[in-house]
Amino acid sequence: MSHVDVVRAAFAAYLVQDRTAMDRLLAEDFVFTSPQDDHLDKAAFLAICFPTADRLRHQEILEAVAIDDEQVFVRYAYELKTGERHRNVEVMTVRDDRIAETQVYFGGSFPEG
Repeated sequence: MSHVDVVRAAFAAYLVQDRTAMDRLLAEDFVFTSPQDDHLDKAAFLAICFPTADRLRHQEILEAVAIDDEQVFVRYAYELKTGERHRNVEVMTVRDDRIAETQVYFGGSFPEG
């Protein structure tokens, strides 16, 4: 699997809440950082962030591009069940076919259309 394929598989596992698949896709020393979460380890990510897909109405990867030999840039859009729409960017580091790190950069909300 390419690094982009690994990242796409993780997004798919999140959307259907396949924790077993996500556990296999994340390295044991996985680290997750966002404006709300500072360096969560794998267990904390799976407990806090992973179970949040039920708030989404729709999510779509707009771009997923390998930056170098390890990092993948992902820009995606999503709509919450409340109707709010957002775009975010993530830089994910993939090593040995597993995600070692995710850095999330929140975007603002955007209107429909």
